[in-house]
Amino acid sequence: MEEGGGGLGVAGGSFGILSFSTPVPRGNAGPQLALFWLIKRNHRSGFSGCDSGFGYGLARYLDELGFTVFAGVLDEQGSGAEELRRTCSKHLSVFQLNITNTQEIKEAYRKVKEKVQNKGLWAVINNAGVLGFPTDGELIPMTEYKRCMAVNFFGAVEVTKEFLPLLRKSKGRLVNISSMAGGVPMQKMAAYGSSKAALIMFSSILRQELSKWGVKVSVIQPGGFRTNISGTSRMWEKLERTVLDNLSPEVQEDYGQDYILSERSFLRLMKTSSDPDISPVLLDVRHAISAQSPFAFYAPGKLSYPWLCFASFSPTGIFDYLSRKIYTYSKKMPRVLSTSNWEDEAM
Repeated sequence: MEEGGGGLGVAGGSFGILSFSTPVPRGNAGPQLALFWLIKRNHRSGFSGCDSGFGYGLARYLDELGFTVFAGVLDEQGSGAEELRRTCSKHLSVFQLNITNTQEIKEAYRKVKEKVQNKGLWAVINNAGVLGFPTDGELIPMTEYKRCMAVNFFGAVEVTKEFLPLLRKSKGRLVNISSMAGGVPMQKMAAYGSSKAALIMFSSILRQELSKWGVKVSVIQPGGFRTNISGTSRMWEKLERTVLDNLSPEVQEDYGQDYILSERSFLRLMKTSSDPDISPVLLDVRHAISAQSPFAFYAPGKLSYPWLCFASFSPTGIFDYLSRKIYTYSKKMPRVLSTSNWEDEAM
């Protein structure tokens, strides 16, 4: 399940840049619009954001609409890059990029600036997403917190800062794809949700600061869409081992290994309950980069908008109560809490 997501969407990370004259497709009267879409494989994981998800879907969709696409990928010879070359038009080109690598970002900026020359840059689209290991916040290793922030937040910030001079020149668009989890406190999502919430706040502040330059900023908060952000069984086995290896004996004793391993039911939930049709996300991105008055926030997905409203306006007690009732994918309790006399032991 990707929040509108990681790879994009939510699986893997990606960012895109639209080169500007005026937003009209190829073949129509007027200047051309060029999209620069950077698609990064999920950092240190077994799956690739290039092969599926929002980054790949958006690159193909915008190419079909007539945008000129420059795709920067983590593995220039990978299957995702080859598939883009094979299936897209001659107006899509692919080159190497890692959004967590400062030098590669600077090199991408140099290449884009050289390509667009005086045409300017119409839009920057950030869509970085690694899920991390969804479990109780106390159990998530610090390495996973840092990894989520590095890909989901700092990568988008660094890309944005690097390309803003060109974006200000064109009075274009900044579109950051965050997540419903960035606005709704969801159990098991402490690392992922925090990084996406940071991206929302960053975007909201830039929306105000960049308005004097004529740049419009939009945030997209998708609900549950099916991408590869949930990863593979092999990846989860590795993350489970990482979690267990990083827990203190006291914490591992309190929670119990069975409770930690039961989080696999969350993986199954993500795969079965998410929507395979990512077109709502594609349409919202299209609106954000082409509408005369784009929205500040988009919430594609059947439940994204209701959940965001509910989290924002309902009393905390009611939200927490209903959240506990809804998130019942696993009835497993931590080892200590599952004992009948745990309260007496605590005393």
